[in-house]
Amino acid sequence: MARLRDFLARFRPLGAPGAAATGVPADRAAELEAELAPSLAQLTQAQEEAAAVRTAAADEAERIRRDAARHAARIVDEARARTAQVRAESAAPARRAAEAQAAELIAAADRAASQVRRRARERMPELADRVAELALADAREPRRSR
Repeated sequence: MARLRDFLARFRPLGAPGAAATGVPADRAAELEAELAPSLAQLTQAQEEAAAVRTAAADEAERIRRDAARHAARIVDEARARTAQVRAESAAPARRAAEAQAAELIAAADRAASQVRRRARERMPELADRVAELALADAREPRRSR
């Protein structure tokens, strides 16, 4: 809206005092509009381009988020699929150690059993003779009635 001063400035004399000169009052608003119109048009275009860039960036960001979510889901699925294999691989050293310990215990038990069998073979004739003696001694002695 034009200010009063601008309105009154239209009626100012254009020339030096003296003979009347005719002139058209200056329309400053039109002059300013004509001067600024191209710059404002470019600014509007720049604003539209900026809005388009922001929209494209938001779309790209959303696409990146979706891709990242799919990638993360794929990584989780692969990790879950490998769970059994990883458990088996991580348990293998402990299982091998336990199997080695079990083999040592079995070998020790076999050695102990072999010693017992050997001692039994060594003592068997003597023990068999003693049992035979005791059995024959009981047979030779008359039985006592109880």
